[in-house]
Amino acid sequence: MSGGIAAYKVCELLRRLTESGHDVTVVPTASALEFVGAATWAALSGRPVSSEVWTDVHAVPHVRIGQDADLVIVAPATADLMARAAHGLADDLLTNTLLTAGCPVVFAPAMHTEMWEHPATVANVATLRERGAVVIEPAEGRLTGKDTGKGRLPEASEIFDIAMDVLSRGVARPDLAGRRVVVSAGGTREYLDPVRFLGNRSSGLQGYALARVAAARGAEVTLIAANVSLPDPAGVKVVAVETTAELHDAVVAAASSADAVVMAAAPADFRPTSVSEDKIKKATDGTSPVIELEQNPDILHQIAHHRVREGAVIVGFAAETGDADGSVLDLARAKLTRKGCDLLVVNDVSGGAVFGSPDNEAVILGADGISVDVPRGTKAALAQVIWDEVARRFDRDVTA
Repeated sequence: MSGGIAAYKVCELLRRLTESGHDVTVVPTASALEFVGAATWAALSGRPVSSEVWTDVHAVPHVRIGQDADLVIVAPATADLMARAAHGLADDLLTNTLLTAGCPVVFAPAMHTEMWEHPATVANVATLRERGAVVIEPAEGRLTGKDTGKGRLPEASEIFDIAMDVLSRGVARPDLAGRRVVVSAGGTREYLDPVRFLGNRSSGLQGYALARVAAARGAEVTLIAANVSLPDPAGVKVVAVETTAELHDAVVAAASSADAVVMAAAPADFRPTSVSEDKIKKATDGTSPVIELEQNPDILHQIAHHRVREGAVIVGFAAETGDADGSVLDLARAKLTRKGCDLLVVNDVSGGAVFGSPDNEAVILGADGISVDVPRGTKAALAQVIWDEVARRFDRDVTA
């Protein structure tokens, strides 16, 4: 923890880490203790707290803490701290810990917008990322005083989720570093009148998990969210859309510079041919209105068959139930061929399974013939497997 006003927010992060069963050692800078005292951190972590290399010298803390750690989280990470880390300075216990840590390191920056955008900070962040650190993009919002802008510390829940994703992989270098990826999430709405729409049950949870995991693995992530009521994932650019047409335009625009596109959203297949300017009223004679529909553009088919960026990996989702024409996997394999994507994540949604649930299970089919069964687990766990398959295709392109 370095010295910034956002230090008080880290109390919540520490609580989440300890309550989930992790042993946490708090290593503050001297200036950090000006914002929240050592007694608070010691009480919350259950461990002694010091910013000095001279405390308990016999235990060699300036070396042991980093060596023994499975993960280092720097929150808040100030411009000064990241500058010292980028240049390998070691003038206190925290910077010594960073130099001796062989585990993954996550920086959660917090500073004024001008400091975040300064060329010196931009260069230092790039250096840290090149060395394998995960530097979360700061959030936008109210800063110290009356200022607003980019530089706000991400919410504790977001830092925690990214930290757990990084910890679960147990690798020091993010394998998606330098990659630009696009993820769509949620369900589109097609309006009938000013108050009614055709929609679906997609919650956006899987798409948000995909975006969060990609950011934790070092990617630059654009998340195109259709009617999702979830907090923005830390370090992710979020583009909000409502209709399938808006989703189409946003995905096509973002895909032009993306190394991978994962279409986890559920776009409506049809839309009304016309939208009433007024609320549709009930007929007094008991008759029902007739709604004429037309097909929406097939976004996955378009970006897969007309790839602007050579070598881009395209991933689709198939929510299937099976019918008289075939099983879930039969229908999914036909869809994989028809859509032209590289990977298809197949969910059996019989009885409404998957929608709104924190868990998921799937079969991942590949155009190259692979089939990967992913047993029921968290949506973040499924996201890890999906990005594993995407990363393998990146590696294949490099070796080719």
